[in-house]
Amino acid sequence: MTFIRNLWAFGIQQALSCIFPVIIFAALALTKIIEVPGIPRYDLILIICLVAQIGMVVAKLETMDELKVICVFHVIGLMLELYKVHMGSWSYPEEGWSKIAGVPLYSGFMYASVASYICQSWRRMNLRLTGWPVPMLTVLLSAGIYANFFTHHFIWDFRWVLTALLFLVFMKTWVHFDVMGTTYRMPMTLSFLLIGFFIWIAENISTFFGAWTYPGQEKVWTLVHIGKISSWFLLVVISVIIVAQLKHLKQGRKAVEDIKGTVM
Repeated sequence: MTFIRNLWAFGIQQALSCIFPVIIFAALALTKIIEVPGIPRYDLILIICLVAQIGMVVAKLETMDELKVICVFHVIGLMLELYKVHMGSWSYPEEGWSKIAGVPLYSGFMYASVASYICQSWRRMNLRLTGWPVPMLTVLLSAGIYANFFTHHFIWDFRWVLTALLFLVFMKTWVHFDVMGTTYRMPMTLSFLLIGFFIWIAENISTFFGAWTYPGQEKVWTLVHIGKISSWFLLVVISVIIVAQLKHLKQGRKAVEDIKGTVM
């Protein structure tokens, strides 16, 4: 019974951590069946995302520090979107005022929602990481993964090499989290894979509602290729590394401030 109760509590915490992604899915679904005269669908989704983001900060569902992290992911996501759309990896076929080089600005919120989920989960379940690799290794690995999203169009795709390096670098890293007063743990790489898998499921929902379109989905929606899980897996790695590094940096500053306060 304890395990079932804790599993239920874990599910509740995960659902609460997904508030922002759920809002985006709801916006995609509602704007698919409801039209607002004079406002293109992509722009309506952008307005909903902006209002939701402001609302979450005002309601203190997200802190200002978390908002800063989310803004970083907006920039990272939009840069990737601009490049991928230019290369024909996917497209946004509908019209919109807020499209830049074929990319609607709301697309940045889809990447930001991943950051929102990570930040909220971290806070709600008191995440702690043990065996965290040397920061320089994680930075270089993140840079390599992000660069490969761009360079694989011209040179060999290094994703499987990067994945192998990832398992080596995070071999001794565990994530600890609390549920109903009980502490659990899992390998960091397993958490990367699980998050990537659920993002792939979310991606199928998003393309079904026309958030974007892959080649081959223009006329009839089809399931996104399962190989995309590897892409999301690697993108999640970048996301978690950025959040973790910022958390560690903030903790280091707080420790310094505490020491200074004690001395004074």
